[in-house]
Amino acid sequence: MNILLKSARILDTHNQSLHGKVRDIWIKNGRIEKIASSVNPEARTKVVELSNLHVSRGWIDSSVSFGEPGYEERETLAHGARVAALSGFTDVVLNPNTNPIPDTSGDIVFINKTAAGKGARVHPMGALTRASAGSDLSEMYDMKKAGAVAFYDFKSPIHQSNLLKIALQYAQGFDALVLSFPMDASIAATGTVNEGNTSTSLGLKGIPALAEEIQIARDLYILEYTGGKLHIPTISTSGAVALIAEAKKKGLDVTCSVAIHNLYHTDEVLHDFDTHFKVMPPLRTSKDREALRKGLRTGVIDMVTSDHIPIDIEEKRVEFDRAAFGSIGLESSFGTLNSIFGPDKTVDFLTSGHERFGLDSPVIKEGEPVSLSLFNPEGDYVITRESLESTSKNSMYIGRKAKGRVYGSVTGPQVFLKK
Repeated sequence: MNILLKSARILDTHNQSLHGKVRDIWIKNGRIEKIASSVNPEARTKVVELSNLHVSRGWIDSSVSFGEPGYEERETLAHGARVAALSGFTDVVLNPNTNPIPDTSGDIVFINKTAAGKGARVHPMGALTRASAGSDLSEMYDMKKAGAVAFYDFKSPIHQSNLLKIALQYAQGFDALVLSFPMDASIAATGTVNEGNTSTSLGLKGIPALAEEIQIARDLYILEYTGGKLHIPTISTSGAVALIAEAKKKGLDVTCSVAIHNLYHTDEVLHDFDTHFKVMPPLRTSKDREALRKGLRTGVIDMVTSDHIPIDIEEKRVEFDRAAFGSIGLESSFGTLNSIFGPDKTVDFLTSGHERFGLDSPVIKEGEPVSLSLFNPEGDYVITRESLESTSKNSMYIGRKAKGRVYGSVTGPQVFLKK
């Protein structure tokens, strides 16, 4: 399909010649054919005219879960990819937390074939260890050849220090990225929320910041010894920001992400025992939140993520201690970030991360493959359950105010627009 985006304001701080300019963008056969003040396209071109249309390079989310295979009732690959595209994302990195857990090349091939052409481009990660059991390394090399972009035991800490050492050493042979979840399970134990005043007043078992920071400190020491590439997903404490800042000063090849809900909420929202706010790592204090925002602004934190985790409603409608961890967040990502940082910074954050996962970073330029996110940064609205396209509705953002609206995305010859 050929597409003409009419009167689109381009937000791209990496290209100052176009940043802030209003242009027509003509897309032909999946590539940007022309960018000009006015374009008269060929016949059989879909013309897209939207109120206060803004476009940017395609957004990426580095931590997304769906359900297929094994948990299709939560979200299928095809529908999840479409939801991501309608939420403005052109690329999502898929967590290895299905049933079976993807730990072979065949599993990666299945995901790639099933999700191809359905919406946002889905880039699967493979499990770091067999069945994410934390004992033996998985078939990392074969999975990398099949299309795995990184290796991660989803939300499972690497207990054995030597296992992380071997993984980082082995991965260097084929330029693979290793992820390590920042949590010392022996310290976190059976905690469900941040350890502090809120956990004490509510009588809930707490997870101290120490559990995250001691694990990160260990991982960074190992990385300094082995070399290699390490990514630490979803940090949540001020101490974690300081540790990673120091590691980067040393020149270590480490990156990290932060979940958008840790930039927005604090543990004070837990007073109603709403299980939608039960996430891992937990919501922390206002001090931590401010340190995370500062770390993102200064570049210590490399990328943001929705940490989108669909959960069966039965696993949320139980007592807080027994409820599953996780919230969906793809559809609320832009509106939440925009309400905190404004459109320019929000776009910068949402377009960071491609290179770390070995993906080509989108470019707004004539002749280049098209990968664009479409949105209106103005106007407030309240997120409702009815407005969510996701199959699972376990969102902590329901009833919350967001700023700006996402229209959708264009990936290659495909355009995905909200009705």
